[in-house]
Amino acid sequence: MSATPHTESTPSGRNILNVALWIAQVLLCIAFAFAGLPKLTKPLADLAPAMTFVAYTPPGLVRFIGLVELLGAIGVLLPSVTRIKPWLSPLAALGLLTVMVLATATLVAHHEAAMMIMAPVILGTLAGFVAWGRGRRSCIAPRFAAQPPVG
Repeated sequence: MSATPHTESTPSGRNILNVALWIAQVLLCIAFAFAGLPKLTKPLADLAPAMTFVAYTPPGLVRFIGLVELLGAIGVLLPSVTRIKPWLSPLAALGLLTVMVLATATLVAHHEAAMMIMAPVILGTLAGFVAWGRGRRSCIAPRFAAQPPVG
């Protein structure tokens, strides 16, 4: 018996990164779907107790934020899962990061509690990780390779 570890059974750093990225993508999809859908469908008065920013944000902007969050939730996961234009997933993650930077700035400007600010910081960090990881380190190959023109 050899005392050296078997490289076949030891996951590589690349595999660990890929798994971490998939987990982050699923978490972002769930979080932003659950955050965006109510902003699109519920009366704003019902949102105000849980989402204090609704009180000082124009109604159209609240609905727009919900739409962006829902589209980001779909975009951060679906292109990677289907491998149809998977380069859209890091772009969606970058969009979600932008939303979280703006959310953090808004909450800080309105002197929200530190706990309110933690959610966008955590989600923004996850979105930045996915944008970096799927855009640079662990890209997903498209299902259909580009074919050269015939003739």
